[in-house]
Amino acid sequence: MTGPRSTKVPVDGGDLAVGVWGDEGPLVVAVHGITSHHRAWALVGDDLAADHRFVAPDLRGRGHSRDLPAPYGMARHAADLAEVIQAYGGTAVVVGHSMGAWVAVELARSYPMLVERLVLVDGGPAMPPPPGVPADPTPDQVTAAITETVGRAYQRLTMTFPDRAAYVATWQAHPSFADWSRTMAEYAEYDLVEVDGALRPACHLEAALRDARDLFAWHPVAPAALPVPAVFLRAERGMLDQPDPMIAAGAATRAFPGIAEREVPGTNHYTIVLGPKGAAEVAAEVRRGMAD
Repeated sequence: MTGPRSTKVPVDGGDLAVGVWGDEGPLVVAVHGITSHHRAWALVGDDLAADHRFVAPDLRGRGHSRDLPAPYGMARHAADLAEVIQAYGGTAVVVGHSMGAWVAVELARSYPMLVERLVLVDGGPAMPPPPGVPADPTPDQVTAAITETVGRAYQRLTMTFPDRAAYVATWQAHPSFADWSRTMAEYAEYDLVEVDGALRPACHLEAALRDARDLFAWHPVAPAALPVPAVFLRAERGMLDQPDPMIAAGAATRAFPGIAEREVPGTNHYTIVLGPKGAAEVAAEVRRGMAD
């Protein structure tokens, strides 16, 4: 494992932290999930560095970009990604995992001239609203639903930890990380920042809660083809390694007519990028598209 070079790209409000793998070849820009950071792409980046420039930012409000100011949301992240792509060559294959797939879709629709192809990894199609939300919710009802459902999954974002080992241990105990590795430990270690003398996860809770609003279909969403070639890779298992995947089979093809969709066996929502099998499949899909 070689690891990325750390650099920065100017965006509205400051600098976006970016990891770069590889020196030459076609440009690939990768977008991480809702509470994540660019080290989620460590295995994919190491693989593709042999023949690509692989560039992955810490999104606004996360990682070493945590101090970039609001607003958040998919449109804001897409604008930041447009700056990254232009800084590194003008057009790119864009790979998005989890919430990063929603960012990638917004980027392709708002800046199609910058995107050659999309690889959506276990994210992208609008999800059904949480139970109990009315058909035409008010903004306050949307906020309450996100706080009650997704917000509870973000409990660790409000916690502090005595040392890095304690934080790594919380990830190691997660059911999706049964096959623990050094890559996963480094992913957890990068996520910690010191704030007022305490160690806490880098992702701002405010950013995660705001961004989660854009992942759901609060109103009916008509199917709409994407403006660039695209493929959807679905993890076989869900966020807690449960049998039900986060994105149901067929959801991507219904949402985005014409997209190619396939499942990656032996992966869950996390290991589809952080595990060796999933990372190899993602890297192979990027190369497959380049060869077409």
